[in-house]
Amino acid sequence: MSTPQTQTHFDASYQEAPGTASKALGEESLAPQKTRIMGRTSYLLAWFGGCVSIGTFTMGSSVVGTLNLLQASLAIAIGCFIIGAALALNGAAGYKYGIPFMVQARSAFGFGGTRLPGLVRAVPAIVWYGFQSWIGAGALNMVSTTLFGFDNLVFFFIAFQLLQIALSVTGFQGIKWLENVGSAFILASLVYMFYSTVQRYGDTLSANLLTMEGSWGLPFWGATMLFLGIYSTMILNVSDYAREHEYGTGPGLLTTIYSMSILPCTLFMGLIGYMVSEATGIADPIQVFANAVDNQPLLMTTLMFIAFAQVTTNVLNNVVPPTYVLMDVFKLTFRKATIIVGLLAFATFPWELVKDGSAAGLQIFVQTYSAFLGPIFAILVVDYYLIRGRTLNLDHLYNPDGPYKGVNYAALIATVLGVIVALSFSAVSWYASLIPAGLSYYLLMKHWPACQRFRD
Repeated sequence: MSTPQTQTHFDASYQEAPGTASKALGEESLAPQKTRIMGRTSYLLAWFGGCVSIGTFTMGSSVVGTLNLLQASLAIAIGCFIIGAALALNGAAGYKYGIPFMVQARSAFGFGGTRLPGLVRAVPAIVWYGFQSWIGAGALNMVSTTLFGFDNLVFFFIAFQLLQIALSVTGFQGIKWLENVGSAFILASLVYMFYSTVQRYGDTLSANLLTMEGSWGLPFWGATMLFLGIYSTMILNVSDYAREHEYGTGPGLLTTIYSMSILPCTLFMGLIGYMVSEATGIADPIQVFANAVDNQPLLMTTLMFIAFAQVTTNVLNNVVPPTYVLMDVFKLTFRKATIIVGLLAFATFPWELVKDGSAAGLQIFVQTYSAFLGPIFAILVVDYYLIRGRTLNLDHLYNPDGPYKGVNYAALIATVLGVIVALSFSAVSWYASLIPAGLSYYLLMKHWPACQRFRD
């Protein structure tokens, strides 16, 4: 496959003919994707396996006391369908042209300006990569301690991370089969955990959750954003994955695929966290499962689920984005960039992030980068649909000395405005930032002479 260094001319109407093909392990580049390896079922299962966020437990816990069971379930469902629509919208360019997120962003931000969305997506991914690897290693260590009496968290962390690096260098061929095979175990585990929760806490739950009035106002819509926010990082770089999906799927069906792949895991995990926290008063459902279950098979299942979920989530959502950023900025191969990302995860010192004293700093970190997600998403969507009319000039996207050279300050200004609004309405920050960022970007692109060269 050609690389950006050797291929700079593309037909602006580029579209690969439908059909299935194959590619070697780790054969990934920034050039327009010509080989599509995922059909509809495979693509759905990849998203299903890659969207298991342990944070969803906590999101479920956080709405205890404000929403009843029906409201919590609807909040999760609405959040997932909004995610599905957003993924389909922003992934359309990657799906049509086979381009990754960093290339897609060049038309809006410029070659130099893509450092901002790249940084916003890459840094959190690496931090969460290390954090989730530590959680997964901790789960494996607890299994080992319980069953075999071997207790060595550092050993399991290093081994766990090396395993993920080995899986990641295989590229989307390896990711495809990992996610597809892993989906069955994840779904079975979630069903078992949900059933066990209802069996253990059913009496308490029926007395409290079903009779509670709850709220249909701001707390409800804030809850939809909580569950949406878990996946809002992926909304930015969805083109990295959409370029692997074979042609022939319309926007409506794509929205359904995204929504229905994310909904089961989010619904099960969110409601488990919600019910356990309501029944026990403990906000950390992982801790509850690890310490309060009276059933060793459930404990082992839960711990293995936690460990496996970190692998499927990391290789898809926390490895690919920073890998493509490194490939773009430093002109590295996919495999080299993947290894570097894996090693950088060690440098996040996740054993420090899990300490109680680090919780406040981690929360500030999450709030800070989250404020950028909505504005950048809005800018990318406005750029593709309203400014470009869903037609991209690939010559310009792959020519560093062309009209997209440097920085498009319209995108930077719009991002700043969106961030300010997002921080001002923290409860619904993602929603609130969309119109200010998108509208200001559109007006600047249409009326600011300095942006003329960025308008094809």
